Amino acid sequence: MRGFPFAIRLLMVNQLGVNTGFYLLIPYLALHLSEDLGLSAAVVGIVLGVRNLSQQGLFLIGGSASDRLGARGVIIAGCALRTVGFGLFALGDGLAVLLAASVLSGLAGALFNPAVRAYLAQEAGERKAEAFALFNVFATTGALIGPLLGSALLLVDFRASALTAAGIFALLTVAQAMVLPAREVPPAANSVLGDWREVIGNRGFLASAVAMVGMVAMESQLYLLLPEGARRATGWDGAAGMVFLVGTLSNLWLQLRITRELKKRGSRARWISSGLALMGLAFVPPMTVAGAGAADGGVGDALLGALPVLAGALLLYLGVMIAQPFVMELIPGFGRPELTGTYFGLFYVVSGIAAAVGNTVVGWAMDTGEQTGAHWLPWACCLTFGLASAAGVAWLHRLRVLPAPTAAVPARA
Repeated sequence: MRGFPFAIRLLMVNQLGVNTGFYLLIPYLALHLSEDLGLSAAVVGIVLGVRNLSQQGLFLIGGSASDRLGARGVIIAGCALRTVGFGLFALGDGLAVLLAASVLSGLAGALFNPAVRAYLAQEAGERKAEAFALFNVFATTGALIGPLLGSALLLVDFRASALTAAGIFALLTVAQAMVLPAREVPPAANSVLGDWREVIGNRGFLASAVAMVGMVAMESQLYLLLPEGARRATGWDGAAGMVFLVGTLSNLWLQLRITRELKKRGSRARWISSGLALMGLAFVPPMTVAGAGAADGGVGDALLGALPVLAGALLLYLGVMIAQPFVMELIPGFGRPELTGTYFGLFYVVSGIAAAVGNTVVGWAMDTGEQTGAHWLPWACCLTFGLASAAGVAWLHRLRVLPAPTAAVPARA
């Protein structure tokens, strides 16, 4: 970390806190709404859907705000809004309050997610890939710490979890307001709609975003298909945590090493394509034992049965470690530096749609496989996602659509 500017180091710690606070609360929200508050499944779905829609649907607005108002202010505003949103989850149990909390917490993510990445890309210069690799390490670590802390706080009650999450975001808001450096924002050359037309009209960028949707669709299976596979293989509900433990430890140990080595060898596009292919192949080991059921023996047999699923999780994390930093590095290269936030915003809109569609397809495949005995079907779907995305990126590289990485000059305070 010491090799990066102070602002980047602060954003790394910020992302650790963001993911810790988020995963401390969100995985347990549905349980709280249904069991503690007694809401129907339909109402629970509405509350969760509103939060997701508020975030995924407004990424473009958050990206444009970052470009026009400065990433620093948008990051601070996003953390402040999430403080209020999570606080409302703790203090309110009426439907109107819950919907307001969902909207605010979703809007917060739509603001600071593209803004943080735009700030990081502008500050990192030639070291974008390494900066995003380190960013990924902190994000993954927070995604592991959050559920562990949340499960401990649930022994008290859900409100303790929500207030703790709100407190984390309040601390992040104050810290960034006090010490995150402000950067000069160049005057906008076009209207907001003009900026959107410019970004959406960039065919190379849109083709690349669509080609890379498999990355998000497969990565989201860390929260759906792989945990379910681990539970079925072992007969133990806690086996899902083993998936995240394997991923976090490998990420801490390997992410920066992998990015630094690959950066020296060959084109970024080749490694993005290779990473996507590896992510797809990660679903082959679990597919070979799908439907086998839990072992009848003791703990040793259960762990042995989980090995194919854990091997798949490790390969999936390795594929993400290979591809994701270079994907983040390429995005700013598609257009003007003044529109970096907008490009990230649109990329996350496309990614959000891909995650929703991917989970829908995988969920359908899981149900169909259960009914017909074709337990391999959801794993095969994910394999197809990976190979199709890898082929798409390789084809775009052959057509010279993907930009070469460029060094960004940090703006002066």
